[in-house]
Amino acid sequence: MAKLGIVKVRLDREVNGYILTCASTKEAIVVDPGLPVERLAEQTKGLTVKYIVATHGHPGHVAGKDELKELTGGQTAIHSADAKQFLRSADRYLQDGDELEFGEFKLSVMHTPGHTPGSVCFVVANHAFVGDTILAGGIGKQTPETDVRRQMMSIGTKLLRLPLSTALYPGHGPATSLQNEVAQNPIFRGAPTRA
Repeated sequence: MAKLGIVKVRLDREVNGYILTCASTKEAIVVDPGLPVERLAEQTKGLTVKYIVATHGHPGHVAGKDELKELTGGQTAIHSADAKQFLRSADRYLQDGDELEFGEFKLSVMHTPGHTPGSVCFVVANHAFVGDTILAGGIGKQTPETDVRRQMMSIGTKLLRLPLSTALYPGHGPATSLQNEVAQNPIFRGAPTRA
């Protein structure tokens, strides 16, 4: 069984960047390429970065993508709705259900609109990188493009389909699990939960 490595990198604006690595092939994906780019680049030494992906188009989560691409050669990818919303370009525009391969792993794209129109979560094995769709104990800060009702629907219809044991890695703050959040995140009070 291939081993998945996950390194969390603290970036500006309290953003969490993540580097996911297939231990046997040393192929990697960078999630949320914020600034400073050097912090992410340092952690990719000796790895082949295949993709540089963003959970959504807010600057704290994508500002470093082009510079990181120059340093690592990875393909940049964001959801098409946020490319339009924030006028950002990428090598690849993601859609719900896309799969990005790195080594022996596949990163699945789950479109979870709400925080931004093109917010996505990335799922690999038993791990979900959820951006600002859900945080430990809450959801990401509302911005003018946030549609909270849509965000709650995305959480209810998409995230809650994942196994409860799924580990969640948000764009800010500590990692958590779906089970923990269903039990204690105030957003689930009154939300339809699975029996």
